[in-house]
Amino acid sequence: MYTYETLLEAITPTSGETREVFNPATGELLGRVPVQTTANVDAAIEKAVSTQASWAALPDEERQAYLNKAADAIETNAEALSELLSREQGKPLNGPGARFEGGACVAWTRVPASTPLPVEVIVDDGENYAELHYRPLGVVGVITPWNWPMLIAIWQMIPALRMGNTVVTKPSEHTTLSGLALNHIISSVLPEGVLNTVVGAGDIGTRIVESDQIDKVMFTGSTRTGKKIIEASSGNIKRLTLELGGNDAGIVLDDVDPQAIAEGLFWGAFINTGQTCAALKRLYVPDAIYDDVVNAVAELAKTMPMGIGIDEKNVLGPLQNEMQYRVVDRLVESAKASGARIVLGGNPDHDAPGYFYPTTIVADIDPKNDLVIEEQFGPVMPIIRYTDLEDAIRMANELEVGLGGSVWSSDRERAKAVAARIEAGTVWINQHGTVNPFVPFGGAKQSGYGLEFGVHGLKAVAQPQVISG
Repeated sequence: MYTYETLLEAITPTSGETREVFNPATGELLGRVPVQTTANVDAAIEKAVSTQASWAALPDEERQAYLNKAADAIETNAEALSELLSREQGKPLNGPGARFEGGACVAWTRVPASTPLPVEVIVDDGENYAELHYRPLGVVGVITPWNWPMLIAIWQMIPALRMGNTVVTKPSEHTTLSGLALNHIISSVLPEGVLNTVVGAGDIGTRIVESDQIDKVMFTGSTRTGKKIIEASSGNIKRLTLELGGNDAGIVLDDVDPQAIAEGLFWGAFINTGQTCAALKRLYVPDAIYDDVVNAVAELAKTMPMGIGIDEKNVLGPLQNEMQYRVVDRLVESAKASGARIVLGGNPDHDAPGYFYPTTIVADIDPKNDLVIEEQFGPVMPIIRYTDLEDAIRMANELEVGLGGSVWSSDRERAKAVAARIEAGTVWINQHGTVNPFVPFGGAKQSGYGLEFGVHGLKAVAQPQVISG
C-alpha cells in the first residue's frame, strides 16, 4: 500500500527530460513528470497493438477478474491517490472532493467489470435466426481532462478494457501526476501492454487521434478541440465518443420551497468549485420567488469553506490553473460592467497565492450577458429572472450546447413535462449533475455524441457483429 510520498516517488522519472508540477492552491513545487515526444506515443501504440489480440482472447470472466483486481488496488491506495489529487488538482479532500473521486473510481471500475452483456438473439422464428455479438474494436485512445482527472479516465478506460480493447491514454498536461499515479496502480495488476500511458500537451493528443492504429478515441474537453478531433479522425474513420462543452441550464418553477432546494442548487453549480462539465451554470427563476431563491442560495454559499484542499475543513478549492482563473474573472467583470448585481463574492484577491476565486452569486443579469452565454467553468452562478415559463424554456434551449439541464418543482409530473422540452442529453429533476454507473450519459447538440456508462457504455467501445443464418 502506498503513502502519498511513496506513490509520488514511484511515478517520478529517474532519467530523461522532466518538467515541474505545482500546487494550484499554494504554488509549491509538487514533483516532476516526463517530457515525452510523438516517438513515445508511437511506441505506446505499438505495444497496445501487439498486446491486444492476447487480451481479447481471454475469456470475458478473466478480464472481469483483472478489472476487479484493479478496483481492489485503487481501493487499497485510495488515500494516497486522494492526497495526490488534492495537491495537484486543488480539490479538497472532503465534501464531493478528492476522497469522493477516489471512492467513485472504485465503484466505476467494479460496475463495468460486472455488467453482463449477453449475446442478443434478434430473430428466431423457426425459419430465420440472427444474433448480435459485441467484439473488441482494437486499440482505444483515451484523452482526459483536468477537472476530474481520475474518475473520467476510469469512465473511459475500464469499459474499453472490459470489452477486450487495449488502451493508450493521455492525462491532461495540467494533472499529469494524478493520471500517472492512477494508471501506475491499475497497470500493476494487469498484463503488460494492456494499459499504456503517454504524457504531454496537444501534440501528444494529436498523434493519438491521427494514428491509423487507434480504432476509437474517447475525449472529454472543449467543443473546439472536439471539432479538431472529428476532422483528424477521418483517416481511418475511427469511432468517437466525445463529451464536449456544456452550459447547463436549470429552470425553477414557481411551486417550490426556495429553502428546500437551496442545497441542491448550490452543489449542482459548485461541485468541484464549478469545474464540472455537467454543472449547473445558469439558473432561471420566476419573478414570484426570485429574491427568495437568490437569498437562500447565497446564505448557504456563505457557510461553505474554501481553501487549500488538504485542509480537512474545506469543501471548495482553487481553480486548477491560471487560464481558467482568467476566464472566470473576465466573465464576472463582464457581468459587473453590465450592471448585474453581485450578491456574493466577485472580489478575488489577485495578489494572494493560488488560483482562488471566491464563491460568487450574480443576480439581475441580462440573459445575453457573456457570463450567461459562455461556459464559466468556475465558482460562479448567474441567476436570471423570468416571468413567463415559455421564455425560460426558450432561453435554456437557445445555446448551441446541450449536455445537461434540470427542472426544480414540487410537482414531479409538471417537472417532467418541462424536462421533456429541454434540449439536453440528460435532464434531472430536483437535482443536477448526479451520474450513475448504470445510467447512460451523453450530450446533445454541440456537447458531443456517443454514450457512456452501463450497458450502453460497453457497447460504445465494441464493434457490433450480426451472425445470421
